[in-house]
Amino acid sequence: MSATGITVMLADDQAMIRDCLRLILEDQPDISVVAEAADGAEAVVLARRLRPDVCLVDIQMPGLDGIEVTRALAGPDVAAPLRVVVVTTFDLDEYVYGALRGGAIGFVLKDVGPDLLVEAVRAAHAGDALISPSLTLRLLRRLSAIAAPATRAPAQPLSDREFEVVRAVARGRTNQEIAAELFISLSTVKGHVSGIMTKLGLRNRVEIVAWAWEHRLVD
Repeated sequence: MSATGITVMLADDQAMIRDCLRLILEDQPDISVVAEAADGAEAVVLARRLRPDVCLVDIQMPGLDGIEVTRALAGPDVAAPLRVVVVTTFDLDEYVYGALRGGAIGFVLKDVGPDLLVEAVRAAHAGDALISPSLTLRLLRRLSAIAAPATRAPAQPLSDREFEVVRAVARGRTNQEIAAELFISLSTVKGHVSGIMTKLGLRNRVEIVAWAWEHRLVD
C-alpha cells in the first residue's frame, strides 16, 4: 500500500463505467484511483509502469480482452504478478474460469453494489480472494468436475491443521473467521495459509480453493 492508501487502476472501455467505479472507490478514505485505461493494451502498459496495488479489469475490451490482460499481469509466467480483480456484467462460466485460471484474485459482477466492490479491492490488496457469491458454487463445481487431482499432489504433505485451514478457505472463510473457528491467532492462520501455498506450489487463495475442490476436500 502506498502512502496514499490502496492504489487502483481501472480498465474499462466505457468512460461512464470508469467514472462510476472511480466515484465508488474514491469515496473510501484508504483507496485512490491512480490510472484509467480504455483498452486492454493500454491497461497492460499502465499497470506494468505504475504497479498499482489492485487492477480492476473488465472482460470485454478492444485489443486485448480482460482475460488476456489478466494473464499478462498475473499469469503463471509473470515474475512479479499484480493483483487483478475482474469486474464484468457477463455472468458466464467460461469468463469466470478463464479469468481465475489466468491469475485473477477476484471476480465480481458490476451489479454487486458498491460495498462488495470496495470489499473486493480490499480483499485483493490483502491477498485474499473474493468472488461474487452468485458465482462461487457454480464455479467450484465446474473446477471439481474438470480437474485432474493426480497432477497436483503436494510436494510436501500437509499437516492435519493445514488441511483444516484448506477446507475453511474452500468454504469461503476469511482469515479472521478461520482463527475464530479453529481457536488460533490471526497470525497463525496467515502462517498456515502461506505454508500451504508453498507446499502446494500455489500463489493465492483462489488456487487453494481450486485445489481443495479438485481433491474432494469439501462437499
